[in-house]
Amino acid sequence: MITLITNIKELLQVRETSVSKVSGAEMAILPTIKNAFLVIKDNLIADFGAMENLPEIKADKIIDATGKIVLPSWCDSHTHIVYAGNREQEFVDRINGFSYEEIANRGGGILNSAKKLNETSEDEIYEQSKVRLEEVMRLGTGAVEIKSGYGLTIEGELKMLRVIKKLAENYPVSIKATFLGAHAFPLHYKENKAGYIDEIITKMLPEIAQNKLADYIDVFCETGYFSVEETEKIMEAGIQFGLKPKIHVNQFNSIGGIQAGIKFKALSVDHLEIMNPADIEALKGTETMPVALPSCSYFLSIPYTPAREMIKAGLPIALATDFNPGSTPSGNMNFVVATACIKMKMTPEEAINAATINGAYAMGISETHGSITIGKKANLILTKPVSSYYQIPYAFGSNLIESVFAEGEMLEN
Repeated sequence: MITLITNIKELLQVRETSVSKVSGAEMAILPTIKNAFLVIKDNLIADFGAMENLPEIKADKIIDATGKIVLPSWCDSHTHIVYAGNREQEFVDRINGFSYEEIANRGGGILNSAKKLNETSEDEIYEQSKVRLEEVMRLGTGAVEIKSGYGLTIEGELKMLRVIKKLAENYPVSIKATFLGAHAFPLHYKENKAGYIDEIITKMLPEIAQNKLADYIDVFCETGYFSVEETEKIMEAGIQFGLKPKIHVNQFNSIGGIQAGIKFKALSVDHLEIMNPADIEALKGTETMPVALPSCSYFLSIPYTPAREMIKAGLPIALATDFNPGSTPSGNMNFVVATACIKMKMTPEEAINAATINGAYAMGISETHGSITIGKKANLILTKPVSSYYQIPYAFGSNLIESVFAEGEMLEN
């Protein structure tokens, strides 16, 4: 099956030779071709270039993209979209003045989601989660990382990871699974934190590794959750079971989590709302991707990741949604890109790089996703007619997507 897209107003994120990530000043450079064509063969990008160089092609399907832009699908490297129910009441509680921490201390937050998840059947969790996955795919997400962490029991965590695996098998989207048993301490382990960490290491991890249910291991390293020492212990155990770390750090406090992630060669450190100069300095020259979650900052009214300081220091940044029921009930990467521009003062070029090539890096899929490169997956966004790609973040409330291609196939709206 060969699909030819012609007369593309502008083809974004063109990389003749694939790069794994872009950092610092490079983030402001978004390679494009105006008046372009793109060829999809089976599920891969087979060719692209300027219309004046279009070769003779026997295409099964031709799409005229006059006035429209084509770019790689978003790579969302941080989500929690497998969950049960919702936390709408906590949303209202926050409006009424309760903080995230106060809600958690009252039995809300992550523990609320864990209770619901453990009371819900695996089939029902799958049915709820696939609706969310289908929604984000239609919104242009072509690769997504999904975490466990609302089980906090062996049965609950395995149930979540099996649902993630089933989603990966049933949908034409790249899905990476992350084991986040260390998301919070269950109530019955509140006075025995070492006991729960032992359960993660000696019971959960062996089962997960044996059944090949996860690619990564994550820990919520934060005051009131897991200390730096506890985080390091869990990361080390995960590595021994073949799981590379990706960790939550610096959401509310800077306590040394970034340095711990770097020490254990974490693929990414995520959140980063609170950053001090030592944190930024520590990330320089490492292979760890800083990941910002601006829609979480928007929803919780907490600080935004200081993107300008980090880019000025030569760092890369990826953008992700943090789609979850408590602090970011949205998987809309278009809103994330817009919010990064509006609130974090990232340029459209930086934000698109952060949501495509750098997002792919933060998921470990740079070789197959994140750019317009021959041989990569044909996971693409075709916009409606737009004045320029600046309109994507500028018109933050509009759906500017006309079509989404998932592994070469156009999704039905």
